[in-house]
Parts: sequence; C-alpha cells; structure tokens
Amino acid sequence: MKKMSNVDIYAVCHELNDLLVGSRVDKAYQPTKDTIIIRFHVKGKGRVDVVFQAGVRMHTSQYPMENPKLPPNFPMMLRKYIKGGMVNQVKQHNFDRVVEIKISKEEEYTLIVELFAKGNIILLNKDNNIILPLKRKLWSDRQISSREEYKFPPDRGINPLKLEKTQLREMFSKSDSDLIRTLARNGLGGIYAEEIIERSKLDKNITAAEISKSELDTLYETILNLFEPLINHDFKPHIVSGDKEDVLPLELEIYENTTKTYFDTYNEASDEFFSTKVRKEIKGVQEELWAGKVNKYAKRLRIQEETLEKFEKTIENSTIKGDLIYAHYALLEKLVNVILEARNKYSWAEIRKILKEGKKKGLQEAQVVESMDKMGAMVLNIEKEKVMIDPLKSIPENAEIYYEKAKKAKRKIKGVLIAIEKTKEKLDKVEKKKDLALENIMVPQKRVKKELKWFEKLRWFLSSDGNLVIGGRDAHTNEIVVKKHLENNDIYLHSDIHGAPSVVIKKNQEEISQETLQEAGEFAASFSSAWSKGFGSQDVYWVKPDQVSKTPQSGEFVAKGAFIIRGSRNYIRGAALMVAVGVVDYQGKRIMAGPVSAVKKYTDNYVILKPGYGKKEAVAKEILNKIDENRNFKLEDVIQVLPSGKCDIVTLKK
Repeated sequence: MKKMSNVDIYAVCHELNDLLVGSRVDKAYQPTKDTIIIRFHVKGKGRVDVVFQAGVRMHTSQYPMENPKLPPNFPMMLRKYIKGGMVNQVKQHNFDRVVEIKISKEEEYTLIVELFAKGNIILLNKDNNIILPLKRKLWSDRQISSREEYKFPPDRGINPLKLEKTQLREMFSKSDSDLIRTLARNGLGGIYAEEIIERSKLDKNITAAEISKSELDTLYETILNLFEPLINHDFKPHIVSGDKEDVLPLELEIYENTTKTYFDTYNEASDEFFSTKVRKEIKGVQEELWAGKVNKYAKRLRIQEETLEKFEKTIENSTIKGDLIYAHYALLEKLVNVILEARNKYSWAEIRKILKEGKKKGLQEAQVVESMDKMGAMVLNIEKEKVMIDPLKSIPENAEIYYEKAKKAKRKIKGVLIAIEKTKEKLDKVEKKKDLALENIMVPQKRVKKELKWFEKLRWFLSSDGNLVIGGRDAHTNEIVVKKHLENNDIYLHSDIHGAPSVVIKKNQEEISQETLQEAGEFAASFSSAWSKGFGSQDVYWVKPDQVSKTPQSGEFVAKGAFIIRGSRNYIRGAALMVAVGVVDYQGKRIMAGPVSAVKKYTDNYVILKPGYGKKEAVAKEILNKIDENRNFKLEDVIQVLPSGKCDIVTLKK
C-alpha cells in the first residue's frame, strides 16, 4: 500500500489545522494493530473522524471501521488523557513525515504521529516526555518508551519550501548516486524526484556529484516551481487510476495521460483512495480464509470420490476375472493338474523352465501362462486380462477369491457413499455460509450524512393509532420538544425518575386513545435512565400542555431541559421497559424504535429488546442483519434509535 509522502502530509496537515483547531477531542478507537481513529467534535460540523495508520497515512474519514469489542490499552489511555481536550494546532515537523497535534486540557499534550518506516503514534506530556507509545522502539540515538524524553528523528533531507541553492549544491556534492536517487533519498521520495527530472528534461542517470552549474540552476528552478502551489496552498487533490494508482495534492506531468478524479480536499481524496485499498484487503483476507474452509471439504470429497471409483473398478475387474476363470474352466483345470503332477518330481523353478519350453513348443495349456512366482502362483493372460491362479487351490476356489474381492468392495461402497453424501452436505453448508459471510463482511462503508426529518432529530415513534410521539434526547432537545412542538391539544409525559426525556403525543384528527397513552408511557419509561439501571418497569405520569411551565416560583431554579408541572398528574403505573426495532414506511422508509404493539402495527419484521448486558454496537449489528436484508441502512442508523445503556435481544419477529 502507498505510504504518504512529505508532500502529502504537508497538504493533510494544512487542511486538518484549519478544520480541527478549536475542536474537542472525543473518543479514540483502535480497529487494527497499527491504526488509531480519533473522533473530534467540530463546531458547526459535528463529528469528524481522523484515521492515523502508523507509517502509512492520516486523514479525515467517512468510512467507519469495525472496532474490537474489548478496547486495547492505547486508545483507552488516549481517552483518559485527551478526551475533552481542545485542539490548538496541527503541524508537520520540518517537512518530515512526522506530525504534531497540540491539545490542551488540564495541561498541554502533544500527539506525535510518525509516518516514516513502520511508524508510531506517541502521546507526550507538557515536558515533552512520553506518556505512552503505540509501539515501543529502541535505536542507538532514540528510545521510544514511557517516561523517556521524546526526540524527533534526525532530519531526513531538504525542505523544498525553504530550499537554498547552496543546500542543493552541497547535497549533490556529497552524493555517490545519480540525480533521481539523490533527490528521492533526501526527503522528496521517488514520485517527486521523477517529476523533477521529467520537468527539468535532464538525464536522470547523470551522477549527482558531476552536475554542472547550469544543470543545478535548472533543477533548482524546477523544484521551486513544482512546490510553489504548496506555499500558496493551491492544492489540486485528485486520485490517479488505471495502470498507475496514486493520490496526490498536486498535478504531476508524469501522470499527464492518466484518468483522474478530483476532490474538494486532499483529506477527502486520501480517504477515498486508502479506504478502497483497506476494503479490498479485508475482503481478500476473508476470501482466503473461506477458501481454506471450502478447500478442506472439497479435498475430502475428491479423495472419497477417487476411493469410490477405485472400489467400482475393483468390483468390475474382479467379477470379470472370476467369470473368465469359470469360462475357461476345462483349460485351467487341465493346466493345474499338469503342474500338480509335475510338482511331485520337480521344483517350482524347474516347472517354470518346463512351462517356458512347453510354450515354445506350442503346448496349449502353457500358452496362457505369463509368469510363475517361486511359490507356484501363476499370472495368466486370458482374453487379454491378467488373471492370477494358485495351482494349490481348486478352480472354483480361485474364482471365489475374485468374487470375494468384489463383495468386499461392494460392502465398502455403501460406507463411502454415505461419507460422500455427508461431505457434500458439509461442503454445501460451508459454501452457503461463505457466500453469506462474504456478503456481510463488515468492510468500511462510506458514511453519508442523511437529510433527517425534523422528528428524526428527536426520539420518536408512530403509535398504533397513527399519532406521532416525540421525545428529547438530552437537555437541549427536551427544551425543543416542549417549547417548539408541544401544542394545546397534545399530551405531555415524563418518566417518574431523574434522567428522563420530555415526551409529547401529537394529536391528530382523532382523540388520543388509551392505547396510545399506554404506548407513549412505555416509550417514556424505556428511554429514561431506568433502562441503564436495568429496571423491568417504571411509573410514568402525563399532563395537559397548560400544566407544563418553564417559569419558576420565587427562589426556584429550573435547569435546562427541566420543566415545572403544576396541578394533578395522571399516572401510568408499571410501564414496561421493552422496545421493538423495525423498518417502517412513514414519510419514507426509516428505522423506528418504540413499544412492541406500535412497531408490530407497521411491520412484521422486528427485533424486541430489553435492558441487559449486550454492548450497543454489537446488538445494533445483529438487529441490522435481521431487519434490513436489502442493506438500505447503516449501523449508525440503528444505534441512533436505541435506548441509552446496554440491552439484550429478547426475540426476532419475522
């Protein structure tokens, strides 16, 4: 896989600095051994994921990767130290493949991302000491381990943005390689070294130390012109495809006749390029894994079918030979009698000589004998078939030996046929599982920001009677539910527990029924803190809109998202904490989570949940596989509608 060059990193850092400065660090994840994903909350944009793959790449990503169920130590350490911190700066160190991300929380931290060699990701404290590295490394001049002072790697070459002609002259004078290798090894990399030679029209095989003054001037001007767009931040992010594949922030002449796809930012281009590679790698690994499982049974089936064929041939050949013995009974009996008489006078060796002489003289019985071993057993040629006869046994006994071979093979065939059938069944099952598994591989899928209906930004469901029921997700949306959406003929509900949403039943043309009230009560209970506490039921009260107020009495304080209820409350006692999730058609196909009776009204395919112990992401994945066969929704669409806290699947209805 391509590794980001110094030029790539310059473009990425410039864009990330503009994007992330002032943002808050959220969670960190480690989907693979070398890859860390950090989620940032950017004002005005919301969630932004940045992927850091040590030694390879860093960029924003719209392709969420599957995370391990048990987070490794490194991302947990990042969460401990920098979650909630503010990003102050993202910068490239000395035009090298090293990035510094400055973060302030209670104190100052620096996240170092090394993208050279096999790379590393390292968190430093305010004193520049290492808190923890992704990988511990030891060199003669650098030690990357906890509590050690972090030292940047030695400068690896020239900075083309601050290049002096004297630097270039000195670099060439010390080189024992040709031009292109000298440029590549001094921080510019192979692609840009090739581009410089292409633009300068110089011979790339010229020895660097022997370059003339005019050639040096030409190279110097070429380098300045090539990298001037970087200084002006005039990027042309694009992906090169076809025989050559690359992602670049600048247009290069060496790729002049290639197919190019342009993007608004280099981060977007990098995300598309690298995520495509990652998806192919994941699929390749899975296909190889399943190929091994399929081949195991395919090989077993091949051996069993070869064994079956062998037994069938044994039956056929043995039966033919037994029949031939009986078909030439008189001849063979005469031959055996002659040999047995001769045995009284001669040794087996002498009898063999006599048979050879008899064959030469045209003796009829001797003509069928091809060979005789030292114990007298003969190989006969009867009608072009090789038949073995033991002269010490009768003709029927010799025939029976062949018939018995055929019988044994027949008995074994039954077992082989049963084994073949079982292997075919297993092979068929594995192949079906393979097709399903490869179809359901959790390769990164692009996260496309959907245009949400107003109610989807809240908690919501459609009651059995067709009433829209909405609820807040947090203090801010609780305020919105009441201040913006609670109208005179609606009903307000709240779970009788601290940490619960404001819930509103929107009145339609009909009166709000008792069934809708009960469903809204279960909804209010299930999306309250009672769920994360593991309760099975919870009391919920409901009131008229004019009983809900934000105006406190003298000396009272009403927190954001909280309201004062005046007058008597109507209670729904013991509302069940149970939620069904399914795909419904309400102003278009969308995932709805609500009381079982409500979801059941609009779909036959749904999953029922209760408070439990399953992690939300794992449960959501299982739900998605069961309710969305056509893959119209993303994992996040399911996670968004689930109650806060862990849960277990009760049952699937389909």
